[in-house]
Amino acid sequence: MTGRGEPPEGAPEGLPGGGEDEYRSVVFDESFVRAARLQEFSAQERMGEHARAVRSLPARHFRTGSRAVIALIVLIAIAFATAVYMGLSNPYQPPVGRRAEPLRSTVIPLAPRGAVPGGKAADLFATSPAAHFRTGASGINLPMTRRTENFSDSQVTTALTTVKDYLVASSLDPDVLTGGSVRPVGLLLDPDQANQFERSMTRSADDGRHAATGWLVRFDPAKVALADPDIRVQGTLAYSEAGSDTLEVVSDHTFTYALRPAVSGPQKAGGVSLFTVRRELHFRFDREDLRLHRLELRTSYVQAGPQACSPDTTGTLHPLLAGERAASRGPAGTDPYTTGRPTTALCGTLEISSRLSRAPEGSPGPPSPTAGALRSHP
Repeated sequence: MTGRGEPPEGAPEGLPGGGEDEYRSVVFDESFVRAARLQEFSAQERMGEHARAVRSLPARHFRTGSRAVIALIVLIAIAFATAVYMGLSNPYQPPVGRRAEPLRSTVIPLAPRGAVPGGKAADLFATSPAAHFRTGASGINLPMTRRTENFSDSQVTTALTTVKDYLVASSLDPDVLTGGSVRPVGLLLDPDQANQFERSMTRSADDGRHAATGWLVRFDPAKVALADPDIRVQGTLAYSEAGSDTLEVVSDHTFTYALRPAVSGPQKAGGVSLFTVRRELHFRFDREDLRLHRLELRTSYVQAGPQACSPDTTGTLHPLLAGERAASRGPAGTDPYTTGRPTTALCGTLEISSRLSRAPEGSPGPPSPTAGALRSHP
């Protein structure tokens, strides 16, 4: 066994081997150095479990970031300069507000020449001019639409659809017909006409402005009731421009109702009769009305019969039922199933063309609603 401090291969050549050399423990010969195993630890290994004193920062891209900021500032400056230039060259002019005009309405009762015919609803319809009318909303047909100079095809369609909704609500809704509700009609009106409409419903007056029957069809539920929910309808719609910001629609429709007494009794068995209402209405739309699906009702001309000439028809219509007669008649005969400018002033005599009430066998019968049998007049 070699002494302490000797290399693995023994004492180096040429050196005295003994313990008296005081530097022997620190002197390494060539064989010891070759046999030594050197290992260098990495920086992380030298740190051991100590936490990092500092953290590395992300690479800085000052040049790229500064270019993006400069480009954004330039774009903002260009947009601002463009807005200022456009504002100076084309100053904004707010649209001139137009208030809806009050409704002007006329309601004409039509008195029968004799007793009002009665029977079953189906039989009465089959022998009346309404035999070929369509039922309910299907009788209110929209015409072919095309754009005008200042309104698109979709805007024209919106106006016609809003008018149809108004006609359905004011002429066909059972709750409205019996006086149970007026809300479906009021919701479609321009807010400027809300006060006039409300007063017409609560305090009707024969002044040409506050007749409830100018806005809608309404019967006294204490006296009459619908005998058949299928109301017969025929008519037309027409539209035209009234200016660059105004669109007008004219509706001309005839509605035929089957009515019976509100309280049936033995003496009233089978006492169903027909009641006819012709409504010619003029509507106006501005662009705000079209956007909000509402309308302005400008004029309303109504003929309704059979009725007596004397009762006030501004609040409700007063149909004469099966077997009843009018105490007096108007000065001229008026047929609500024909078209053209109405001429009756205060009261008329109900006339129904015999050629329309019963078509000969093999004949095509009255024109259909789509055949242009009725015309609207501005």
